[in-house]
Amino acid sequence: MPVPRVRRWKPLALTAATVLVGITVPATATATPSPAPTPATAAVGAYDDTYYKDALGKTGPALKSALHTIVSKQTKLSYSQVWDALKTTDQDPANSSNVILLYTGTSRSKSSSGGDQGDWNREHVWAKSHGDFGTATGPGTDIHHLRPEDVTVNSIRGNKDFDNGGGAVAGAPGNLTDGDSFEPRDAVKGDVARMILYMAVRYDGEDGFPDLEPNDRVDNGSAPAIGRLAVLKQWSAEDPPDAFEKNRNQVIFDRFQHNRNPFIDHPEWVEEAW
Repeated sequence: MPVPRVRRWKPLALTAATVLVGITVPATATATPSPAPTPATAAVGAYDDTYYKDALGKTGPALKSALHTIVSKQTKLSYSQVWDALKTTDQDPANSSNVILLYTGTSRSKSSSGGDQGDWNREHVWAKSHGDFGTATGPGTDIHHLRPEDVTVNSIRGNKDFDNGGGAVAGAPGNLTDGDSFEPRDAVKGDVARMILYMAVRYDGEDGFPDLEPNDRVDNGSAPAIGRLAVLKQWSAEDPPDAFEKNRNQVIFDRFQHNRNPFIDHPEWVEEAW
């Protein structure tokens, strides 16, 4: 593989003091294919004091274990429910009839979902063959790492690991690929990294699913591993969470799975956990 390129780092957008405040879970269920919202509760206040209270002050394996316990409390979706969920989580802020595709960054009609050329489909950022979990309810349907993507570009990414370098991806400017790795465009490098690291703390071998772990290899095949960890950590630091990613995390919490990606709320935990 090519030696990772040196990039100009951007400052982190969040610190350990950054918090999300005053979220109330919706009070009633809606008549949609998506899971019903949880009953109304009092405003939870700052997440530093509530949602993540059992993880604060911890590092390394202790931090990952605490985060696993926290984020494992979730509502699970079926694979068919993912279609409708993504139309909400990835809605184009400038056009409510469209979704934003992860790798291309283009806006495409919500109605153009499917498997034909020109459609968008459900991209598993943690490739489902890495651990062979398929589309089973659980890691195969967890929308924290499922994103809309152009069918052709999704196929080009396939089950490749993530790393720097390669040739240009047709139809997806800014993305690079070679025989065993994929490099997304700069604007979503951190998003990709934080999705991968969420999956690693959420799925640790319980519930009959594999223990997912990032490593510093590529060409991991069907092993429950994905790389390269050093590059993913670099991407997370270079591309801190933006408004779209933060909103997506909130929508997943409020309306669908009722759990959060801790590395969006606390990107500094990437270094503290790994």
